[in-house]
Amino acid sequence: MVRKVLFVILVFYVCFLSSCDIDLFGIFGSTDLDDRLKERNNFQFLSAGDMSLTLGGSYSFIVISDLHILNGDTRGLEKLKDITDNDSEIKFLVFNGDITQCGYRQDLREFIKIAGTLDVPCYPVIGNHDIFQNNWSVWKELIGSTCYRINGDTATLLIMDSANAYFGNDQLNWLERELRNTGGRVFVFSHVNLFVSSPIDRYHFTDTRERARVLSILKGRCDAMFMGHLHHQQVNEAGGVKYITVENYRDNRTYCRVDVTATGISWEIKKL
Repeated sequence: MVRKVLFVILVFYVCFLSSCDIDLFGIFGSTDLDDRLKERNNFQFLSAGDMSLTLGGSYSFIVISDLHILNGDTRGLEKLKDITDNDSEIKFLVFNGDITQCGYRQDLREFIKIAGTLDVPCYPVIGNHDIFQNNWSVWKELIGSTCYRINGDTATLLIMDSANAYFGNDQLNWLERELRNTGGRVFVFSHVNLFVSSPIDRYHFTDTRERARVLSILKGRCDAMFMGHLHHQQVNEAGGVKYITVENYRDNRTYCRVDVTATGISWEIKKL
């Protein structure tokens, strides 16, 4: 009897209390980080012009996370065009993981179609759902690299792959090397979060040693790290770095607008 109760509790926890919707078959069909890092210089979605940014001293950008596009349902994401068309301060957008629900080709193509209508660069971050059903091959074909650097005149963007809930030594070594040669502000983007706020938050960085190493690497070298996955907003600070977890777009239709000036950084959650 006790075993049955424990089993029911476990199933309930996995299916209903997890931060991102769980697809058990999809998880078993996901891919390994090392396979994806081999494609570090494979760019299909980003053009050569997207790899550098002219930002100036004051600018804004948007971070939007957990779209979970499924069967072509983008939940009004097309409205982003109205925002970027009418606000010249916005210089780029980052889609911070779980762009699709299951990594299906038609859903990733829908994202690419919408991003193509925007007049500013869009930088995709891979999430755990984007590699479900062994659909890394789709991301590789349509998007390409999952770990890359964007150079700006006054800022550096470092996009990282945490879809398996860890970075690994190779990727963290890359991060350390890149941070030795940055100018201006530094922003890091990862889908899976480093911090949790509740016992029911799961599939986060469970290796405390790796998390400690990330915090040590970024200390004093990074202005802010943006994450998603939890589906609710959370802000932490460590070593002078802001760690901002953006709530999910799918359920809230919200995005995070970040404003950068010479005196500092501010952000707010806005409704699309």
